[in-house]
Amino acid sequence: MHRAPEKPLVAIACGGTGGHLFPGLAVAGELLRRDCDVQLLVSPKEVDQQAVRAASDLQVATLPAVALQGNLFAFVGASLASYQAAKKLFASRPPRAVLAMGGFTSAPPVMAGKKLGAKTFMHESNTIPGRANRWLAHVVDEAFVGFPQAASRLWIQRHVVTGTPVREPFVRADAASCRMALGLDPKRPTLVITGGSQGATGLNNLVLGALPGLIARHPDLQFVHLTGANDVERARAAYKSSIQHPASGIRFLVQPFLTEMELALGAATLVISRAGASSLAELAAMRVPAVLVPLPTSADDHQLCNARAFTDTGAARWLNQRTTSPAQFVALVSDLLTNAAARTQMQAALARWHQPAAAADIAEHILRACGLPITVNDTAEAEWQPPARFRKPVGRDSVEPHSERSEASAASITDRAHRTEMLASLAPTPSANGVRRSLTLPTGTLVTP
Repeated sequence: MHRAPEKPLVAIACGGTGGHLFPGLAVAGELLRRDCDVQLLVSPKEVDQQAVRAASDLQVATLPAVALQGNLFAFVGASLASYQAAKKLFASRPPRAVLAMGGFTSAPPVMAGKKLGAKTFMHESNTIPGRANRWLAHVVDEAFVGFPQAASRLWIQRHVVTGTPVREPFVRADAASCRMALGLDPKRPTLVITGGSQGATGLNNLVLGALPGLIARHPDLQFVHLTGANDVERARAAYKSSIQHPASGIRFLVQPFLTEMELALGAATLVISRAGASSLAELAAMRVPAVLVPLPTSADDHQLCNARAFTDTGAARWLNQRTTSPAQFVALVSDLLTNAAARTQMQAALARWHQPAAAADIAEHILRACGLPITVNDTAEAEWQPPARFRKPVGRDSVEPHSERSEASAASITDRAHRTEMLASLAPTPSANGVRRSLTLPTGTLVTP
């Protein structure tokens, strides 16, 4: 009996932050559709481990890499350990190609793959390349870039402007359905605040300082605030204390992180966001108007350059975190919330930034360079609906949002695994006319006065 031929293997080093990981997952999905096996190489960080738990079709390996954050010896030691681990991993089944998505997990697997004869590639999503990619540009066979201006800053001739890949769920969705899936009112304007996969204390401080002014001007406004793990309790307390008139019906959802980020963006009237390239690509894919607040300490000020690229084309507005007062923040956000024409213009500009074929282009370039056929296993296009864990099995009653929350109950649910298990058991039920009813998120996160 003949053994089935082994599929070609492509390794993708994409860990460290959501900005590296999620575009890597998008490319992985395209390679799977083209009949490849994919091996993800990630870091031990929680954002990586949480995101890959659902990647059942992918091989996942954790490398002991750490970021260069002032401790050079730890960084070098971890990089050498990662190189040895990747080399050992590849020896058991050599990959045909290794793709690095940037960040501190990138270099060791590329070097290990090159040693074994694999084709090597890198993707740079920002306008200004990071240190790892500037170094890797001397090594890899070809580079993919998200912004055209990034290519001029890389020491490499073979490059392709592909845009930054986004995952399949990031398509334009019905705002009312997304809001109901999050337990919010489908008809009320919704402000979404996100500092990225790790949160952003400076951004959180700016928003929380402006919160009373926003609520005073927009008593019907709903908030989805993704704070990161460090600021979640402080933010929840600030929202509760800022609600001066319970009858106004203010609702807020405060979470450290939301795996289904497409739900939050789909629910948004306006987003307040950092200006990482992956976040901008997701905003463009879903046409969500945004106020960008670049991280002031980003390497080479690349987030500011990203924000200016979007702002110069009318696709967003941006604010300086260090010089913007709460009153100035309230004025700009309030203007955009009430100016539908301005938001429509931003959406039109965002459409020009979206590169829907970015992941497919990268996958096809890799396969061509390896001399492999480009095949696509087509999947039927389905109507948008909330992610699986926000849906209930047929026959279960829908869950309505509670109007009262017990402080004791909120305090008791602190374990992340417990919260995840609870959330997975709750979901909206599709009704006969296609409208989805809302769910109740973990106790203490959604407040309805």
